[in-house]
Amino acid sequence: MQQSNMEGRTAVVLGGTSGIGKEIVKSLAAKGATVYLSGRSAESAENAATEIGMGTIGLAVDLSEPEHIAASLSSIASVDYLVIPAIERDSNTIADYNIAGAVRLVTLKLVGYAESIHALRDRFSTNASVVLFGGLAMERPYPGSTTVSTVNGGVVGMIHTLACELAPVRINAIHPGIIGDSPYWENKDNSPIISRTPLGRLVTMQEIVHSVEFLLENTGVNGVNLNMDGGWLFK
Repeated sequence: MQQSNMEGRTAVVLGGTSGIGKEIVKSLAAKGATVYLSGRSAESAENAATEIGMGTIGLAVDLSEPEHIAASLSSIASVDYLVIPAIERDSNTIADYNIAGAVRLVTLKLVGYAESIHALRDRFSTNASVVLFGGLAMERPYPGSTTVSTVNGGVVGMIHTLACELAPVRINAIHPGIIGDSPYWENKDNSPIISRTPLGRLVTMQEIVHSVEFLLENTGVNGVNLNMDGGWLFK
């Protein structure tokens, strides 16, 4: 299969210091893109950029503080690809509701994502493409997932409206289920989920990366919310 050539492209990955975000940064940089990655602190971003190498550049960006996002992204001259996999784990039951945690997650995922796009919009190239991350808790809730399920559903709506507002810039989202080899999931007992997954295994980080790059580069795909769960069945 012919390898993608991203030489001369500029990519911004917000939430690129660990997990799937870091894998996305590695792949885009290896294909020739100049990649800006963000962490919540300058130290974490710079450490990740140094570790990855290949000319990656670290920036401190906290999406839960949207009033500072524009200034944090001001050094970026142009953008061909914007990917936002930044997340925050949250278990917040109605019986023991944490208002601060809920407000932080809603702000990060909905306001922070939107403000990042707003801040960079005037630097998008003609063929720019955006990929956001939601998640399948919106369809498969569990006790304590109310905020997570709600904000991931919000990402679906954001994709629909921004496909209109950003045109001709394309925007799509990936909604992963459990990513079996991710740092969060790889040492957990995932056998009950695997037993309900037609693939007979969980989706991998590299499969998510491949889908991100497909959505970034395929110029006919726009306004799509792509579920990636190996066909996980309800039982």
